[in-house]
Amino acid sequence: MTSRPVIDAWVQPWTPAVAQAQPARNRSLAERLGATRLLEGMPAEALLEEMDAAGVDRALVSAGPTIAWEEVLKAVALAPERLLPVASVDPWTLDGVMPAVHELRRAVSEHGAVALKLEPFHQDKALTEARWYPLYAACVDLDITLQVQVGNTGPATYPSYTGQPLYIDRLAIDFPELRIVAGHIGWPWTTEMMAIAQKHDNVWIDTSAHQPKYYPPEFVHFLRTFGRTKCIWASDWPILDFPTALAGLDDFDLKPEVERRFLHDNAVAAFRLDRRGWA
Repeated sequence: MTSRPVIDAWVQPWTPAVAQAQPARNRSLAERLGATRLLEGMPAEALLEEMDAAGVDRALVSAGPTIAWEEVLKAVALAPERLLPVASVDPWTLDGVMPAVHELRRAVSEHGAVALKLEPFHQDKALTEARWYPLYAACVDLDITLQVQVGNTGPATYPSYTGQPLYIDRLAIDFPELRIVAGHIGWPWTTEMMAIAQKHDNVWIDTSAHQPKYYPPEFVHFLRTFGRTKCIWASDWPILDFPTALAGLDDFDLKPEVERRFLHDNAVAAFRLDRRGWA
């Protein structure tokens, strides 16, 4: 395990309240994995305890379609010097787009959200649908990052087409000032995701929910070489625990500069964390 600073770009609070709020179609993944703690939840303090045990210094804690913003704020309040909030809003409700835009603005102005996270498979809506676009414009205006699920879905009960990387290509063209972090390495479309990240200065890839021993070889090559400024380590805790998400990185024989970029510096750049003193 490295002694260099580590930022996890994708964790979520998984308290008993969050676990109980999951719809049946989400619980199918936890049941398939036999993950009792996903089904029952954990106290918010467990996040920090497990970070300490694994040597993870800081993390971005995100809300989601089934993870309440209030649970994120409770977790961040435990250690605001180590945890920063990531908002999630939904423009697909009956109230329409603008309430979601206003909610995002409040999350940034009142609580310091550093990003907006979208998991579009929940709404079964491609990222290029018109209702998303005011949120992208708001991210540019607020100077925050868009973090989005890309690739196959975990639960078998949701469609995967919304995670195709070509949607990211379209967003990066339409919003060249928008910083975009694409999660889950885009698998099984990892090669396409790498090409799009290399094409656009404002696009990065994170490794959330993927164990290093299962990274595709082409992604490891990308990480080591021409994509060294484009890759961001993330766990998707508690889907993966921190030791599992870190195990095997030493086998890649990354140069110290590349390792530091992957575990720390690229997240600072993509989320502008230097403004929070996380340089």
